[in-house]
Amino acid sequence: QAHLVESGGGLVQPGGSLRLSCTSYGIGGRAYELKWYRQPPRKEREWVATIRSDGAYRTYADNVKGRFTISRDNAKNTVYLQMDNLKPEDTAMYYCNTIKFWGQGTQVTVSA
Repeated sequence: QAHLVESGGGLVQPGGSLRLSCTSYGIGGRAYELKWYRQPPRKEREWVATIRSDGAYRTYADNVKGRFTISRDNAKNTVYLQMDNLKPEDTAMYYCNTIKFWGQGTQVTVSA
């Protein structure tokens, strides 16, 4: 069955880094753009970043620009979100999305 699986979340101190992965199964993921979203505690889900199917076009939310990098390895049907200089306000459940599919989410907690 077609689905997305995120991984790589965890607990990190402010200023630290994490790399999230999103692997697609049965979707033909390499043919589509993919987006990362996040939902902080008690807040609405918000868009974080988008990467086009060929990886040539990437765009970011203003509050992560310069700190997060989205990339993809189409041979592995995987999209990555490298997160550097993490801040407590980056704490959220992170989700990947392509066309109508959503992953189950991976928790990122930034705390001293």
